[in-house]
Amino acid sequence: MQDQIVQFGYATEGRAPFSQVEYDRRLGLVRAAMDARGLDLLFVEDPSNMAWLTGYDGWSFYVHQGVLVFHDADPLWWGRAQDANGAVRTVWMAGAHVLHYPDHYVQSDTCHPMQHLARIVDELGYGEKRIGLELENYYFTAKAYLTLRDALPHADLQDATALVNWQRTVKSGEELTFMRRAARISEKIIDGVVARIEPGLPKNRLVAEIYRDALTGLAEDWGDYPAIVPLLPSGADAAAPHLTWNGQPFETGEATFFEISGCYRRYHAPFCRTVFLGAPPDFLRRAEEALIAGLEAGLETARAGNRACDIANALAIPLEKAGIARGARCGYPIGLSYPPDWGERTISLRPEDDTVLQPGMTFHFMPGLWMENWGLEITEPILIRESGPAETLCNRPRAMYVKP
Repeated sequence: MQDQIVQFGYATEGRAPFSQVEYDRRLGLVRAAMDARGLDLLFVEDPSNMAWLTGYDGWSFYVHQGVLVFHDADPLWWGRAQDANGAVRTVWMAGAHVLHYPDHYVQSDTCHPMQHLARIVDELGYGEKRIGLELENYYFTAKAYLTLRDALPHADLQDATALVNWQRTVKSGEELTFMRRAARISEKIIDGVVARIEPGLPKNRLVAEIYRDALTGLAEDWGDYPAIVPLLPSGADAAAPHLTWNGQPFETGEATFFEISGCYRRYHAPFCRTVFLGAPPDFLRRAEEALIAGLEAGLETARAGNRACDIANALAIPLEKAGIARGARCGYPIGLSYPPDWGERTISLRPEDDTVLQPGMTFHFMPGLWMENWGLEITEPILIRESGPAETLCNRPRAMYVKP
């Protein structure tokens, strides 16, 4: 395996964004979870989890890559040969912990990168061990699993989906610093939207300014690309929450919700506000009033020791009184993410989830209303505090913005 190791002979350049103490903390949590599951080795394919554990940051998640996590040694980054230099420049581990496979494995119909990974695993003595895999993951294909299973016939492959994700739910002080910076960028984006939107302005031109605000950031806090593109459906299209944009102009008499997030060093603070051009109809004003009441009830309930479902149930009461039925979950954990999602895919703010809230948990409290022919979003990125109700990471009027 010696020829597959990137032999730089020195430690990395120190670009990993967190302290070594922070990475040691994260590894300790993951190793304890591995031990509880009886796992000898963990293979992490999710780029968010890879970055959280090692600092790796690159647009390479369209090919097979991953991190091997051991109980008694530093992790190994493994990926495409041309991405190995990027790993050396971003991970905290020494260069000898960066492994790569040759380029002829990429999109080949005669060999597969998982065959290369299997040889590494076997040579390291784990070919007959209990190995955890993130099976329910955007980045680990059915072919990858089948190939790895065939190449490691004596290994006990276990589903370790979200094992790392669950260790990420409580944020450290270092992480919260990054999220607060992302929140300032989110505020800047929404401020720019409200200032610029007007009837006749093509949507794509406003989106161009959204990206300008997102990427220029604030002062020294530069903006990174968000894991989800701006979402901004208008009028009847706002019934569909995941529409993006086109070249059509904004029109008087329509509401448009903007679902955006600032991003700093891959950390997000999703934030949504709705803008109505003209005079809003009474039904939308009533919906706004009920939604804000539900938001504030949920924020008051979002306290350490309460449960995720308590937030959802508090939100539901004012909405039900107003005759508004919504069946979707109303929030999810947020933090470090890569496309196509800025959620952490663990806790859901919904009536069925009884996860106990802990200080340091962060959520996008996201009770969007998507009705048959209209939509309304007023949301908050929140932090569960040691005591008292949740802190909102963004600070902008909790209302539907109206521009005559």
